[in-house]
Amino acid sequence: MSEFLSSEQLMQLEDKYGAHNYHPLPVVLAKGEGARVWDVEGNEYFDFLSAYSAVNQGHCHPKIIKAMVDQASKMTLTSRAFFNDSLGVYEKFVTEYFGYDKVLPMNTGAEADETALKLCRKWAYMKKGIAENEAKIIVCDGNFHGRTITIVSMSTDPDSYGGFGPFTPGFIKIPYNDLNALAEALKDPNIAGFLVEPIQGEAGVFVPDEGYLAKASQMCKDKNVLFIADEVQTGIARTGKLLACDHENVRPDILILGKALSGGVYPVSAVLADDHIMLCIKPGEHGSTFGGNPVAAQVAMAALKVVTDEKLAERAEYLGNIFREELKAIKSDMVALVRGKGLLNAIIIKPKNGKEAWDVCVKMKENGVLAKPTHGDIIRFAPPLVITEAELREAIERIKKSILFFE
Repeated sequence: MSEFLSSEQLMQLEDKYGAHNYHPLPVVLAKGEGARVWDVEGNEYFDFLSAYSAVNQGHCHPKIIKAMVDQASKMTLTSRAFFNDSLGVYEKFVTEYFGYDKVLPMNTGAEADETALKLCRKWAYMKKGIAENEAKIIVCDGNFHGRTITIVSMSTDPDSYGGFGPFTPGFIKIPYNDLNALAEALKDPNIAGFLVEPIQGEAGVFVPDEGYLAKASQMCKDKNVLFIADEVQTGIARTGKLLACDHENVRPDILILGKALSGGVYPVSAVLADDHIMLCIKPGEHGSTFGGNPVAAQVAMAALKVVTDEKLAERAEYLGNIFREELKAIKSDMVALVRGKGLLNAIIIKPKNGKEAWDVCVKMKENGVLAKPTHGDIIRFAPPLVITEAELREAIERIKKSILFFE
């Protein structure tokens, strides 16, 4: 049916029959390959969002698609009521890949975050000796870990939590990138964990001061508090290292992964930890019908092999430096600030003549580059890591042209 409908007709269908919980850029995509996508009319664009960094390996990577199709033709789901012939192989692969004893497989990033919270609390009661129902977890202002009731209970964004109470207790909110605030919060003997994004993506690619993660991790260790890293968006080579924590040689006690763990072709997330933490959860205490299914297992292994084989972390580091240098050179007072790490970057747009970040994104779309504003005045740029230098430079010229249009 969609082959006979225009972009306008398809957008009208979503507006009429779908919940109004998103405000997409007005483009209807029908095909993707590598760093490029095409709309239903056949117009070509550079994708500079990568499905919020889920498509780090590029759209429809042939090796990942093959792994999915091959497995889907044999068996898709057994549930965890039975063993399957892919899960154990994947668990060995992923734990060795990231250097942990155990993995708990889930589907979405939000599920993985929820898993980490439950795991942290269970550890606090079983191992740290905190009294039942007294465990607290420190989180940061500006965080984005998902949209479940418990996760929005940690949020400081009114759009996320407004109108959804009552909220889950047990969270202490402190400013991001503030070690003094962390030190103060850690004085509470009932603190079980510190959940943090190594770079706050949804907040507008807020990169903390150098040394923040390493010092925060050590402070947690000194207080017998679990350092929990949400690398759902920053992980899997996006920031120029396999994990953003690797920039400071930090090994989280609990590591949360999602998005690009699947190369964007299937929902796959994971929580990794060592035995003394992971084995606190016993049979029947946590799980998922789809978590650890054979398709997910094969897809995740293929996706991670692509990251290694194509040296995507190194590519992100190299191209990211070019990208920031070129954007900082744009002679426009609309560009208030450029920041980022690897190929996770953002520009803060200063409104001019009534034109804001949304207008710049619409103009970029007209010029063949897709990106989306966050928090009104920030444009996040996160192209697939398979993008070539020539493609990146072509996209940069289109971005420059779009911004300078408003001069």
